[in-house]
Amino acid sequence: MTETRDTPVRETPGAMPEIDRRMLESLVCPVTHGPLTFDAQRRELVSTKAGLAFPIRDGIPIMLPDEARRIED
Repeated sequence: MTETRDTPVRETPGAMPEIDRRMLESLVCPVTHGPLTFDAQRRELVSTKAGLAFPIRDGIPIMLPDEARRIED
């Protein structure tokens, strides 16, 4: 399965072996409490509803809104 920007985290088994898949499935956007998608190319968790992309550094998702990148439409 090829990961794309719109691939839901729960549908990306093995996408990031250094992160526990169950942990990824339980993460939600800290702003909207909505679902996140995994952008494999940029190594980010994306909340389209909030318009934010949360970075993953050293295998750890950084879920702080101040650290997130704004997504332009």
